[in-house]
Amino acid sequence: MLSIPALCWLCRLPLHIAVHGLCSSCLRQLPPLPSLCPCCGLPASSAQPCGRCIRRPPPWHGLVCVSDYVPPLSDWVQQLKFSRVTALRVMLARLLLLKLLTKRRHELLPRIDLVLSVPLHRRRAWQRGYNQAALLARPLAHWLGCDYREAVRRVRHGAAQHALSASARKKNLRGAFRLEMPVRGRHILLIDDVVTTGSTVAQISHLLLAQGAASIQIGCLCRTL
Repeated sequence: MLSIPALCWLCRLPLHIAVHGLCSSCLRQLPPLPSLCPCCGLPASSAQPCGRCIRRPPPWHGLVCVSDYVPPLSDWVQQLKFSRVTALRVMLARLLLLKLLTKRRHELLPRIDLVLSVPLHRRRAWQRGYNQAALLARPLAHWLGCDYREAVRRVRHGAAQHALSASARKKNLRGAFRLEMPVRGRHILLIDDVVTTGSTVAQISHLLLAQGAASIQIGCLCRTL
């Protein structure tokens, strides 16, 4: 029986290594990122912490993203979240892995020993059938050789974050999360699909720091720039 070759998610040509999801040509053609602050992930004049982070550091230590919220990444995120195209998860997780490894090579990333994912409330997780951040986090933890745990729970249901203003997002998340394992001394990678204002990852980071986490890195597919 002949097997059907895996195709590149962009050009639809057969792949030599199926698990990669993108051919090397399409990988090189993904939209380049401008110079970003290594801490908040927003545009900066150099690879050093920006003035915003020097004046008021976020409650995490670094942020790694694959792309701005633009095609094709924005299209893939939408398909993963809302169209149940979960076959995208390995390719998208690999794109984030490549960014993490690049940051590690430049000695800007401590060795991660625990990967966490931003949770959905159980009602929304039931409606969707899965948590897209967890789909990304599991293969990342395997490739990084560290633990993955669903240790953060969303205990209060609120409106969808993407429908709210920046101030409403913060209010919507107060008291929304609970930590269900000890993290003292752990170097943590927290995974989300999209970071816009950073309210969600900030709330969880505050929770992790209060419990003694050694460091927190944020990993996301898209950082809205």
